[in-house]
Amino acid sequence: MTHLLLIEDDSRIRSIVEQGLQARGFLVSPAPDGETGLVMARNLDVELVLLDLILPGIGGIEVLNEIRTFKPRLPVILLTALDDTTSKVGGLDAGADDYMTKPFSVEELAARIRARIRGVAEEGATLRAGPLSVDLAAHRASLFGRDVLLSARELTLLASLLRHQGEVLSRRKLLQLVWKVDFDPGSNVVEVYVAALRRKIGADFIETVRGLGYRFVVPDETLAEGQTAAR
Repeated sequence: MTHLLLIEDDSRIRSIVEQGLQARGFLVSPAPDGETGLVMARNLDVELVLLDLILPGIGGIEVLNEIRTFKPRLPVILLTALDDTTSKVGGLDAGADDYMTKPFSVEELAARIRARIRGVAEEGATLRAGPLSVDLAAHRASLFGRDVLLSARELTLLASLLRHQGEVLSRRKLLQLVWKVDFDPGSNVVEVYVAALRRKIGADFIETVRGLGYRFVVPDETLAEGQTAAR
C-alpha cells in the first residue's frame, strides 16, 4: 500500500482528499500545517507528499525546500488554489514534481500519484550514451568517468534527452517531461537549462533543430576520444 503524506490546513479539503485516496487503496497520513508536515516527512517512511502551497506559519515553498534537503528524491505534488502561471512555474522550479489546482478531482489526483510512483520505480536504471552516464538513483552524472555536478532539474533534463536519444524534442515536450506542465509559461526556462547543460557536458551533445526543438547526439569525435581514453 502506497503511503502518502498530506499537508493541508483546510480541514474539509484534508478530510475529502484523505477519505477519497484511502478508498482508492492509499495509506494517508494527514498534517494540518507545514511544521507538523516537516516532522512527519522526516520521521515517516512515505512514498509521496501532497503539499498545499498556502499554509499558516511555514509556507508551502519553505516546506518543499526543507524536504528537498533531507529527502531530495521524495516526490512532491503541490495542491493549491493559485492557478496563475508564475505560481505554477515557481513551484515546479522550487522542486515540485507536479501541480494540481483546486478544485480538483480526487480520481485525477490518484492517477497522478500512481504516475509519479511509477516514474520513481523506473528511475532506478543507469542511462548511458557514449562516454556519458546518468545514475538517477544516486543523482549522479559522469562524463569519461568523471563526475559532472548537475542540479536536480538539469539531471532530469539530461535524463529526458538520453531516453529520447536521436529524437527531436520540442520545447513543449521538454516542458512536459522535465517541468510536468502542459502549457507554455511564456518564459525561456527551457533555453536557460539547455544552455546550462551544454556548458557542463559540452555543447556538441545537444543539437538545436531550428524551429523544432533539441536533439541529443553523441558526436563522432567524442566517441573516438572515449575509445582512446579506454586504451
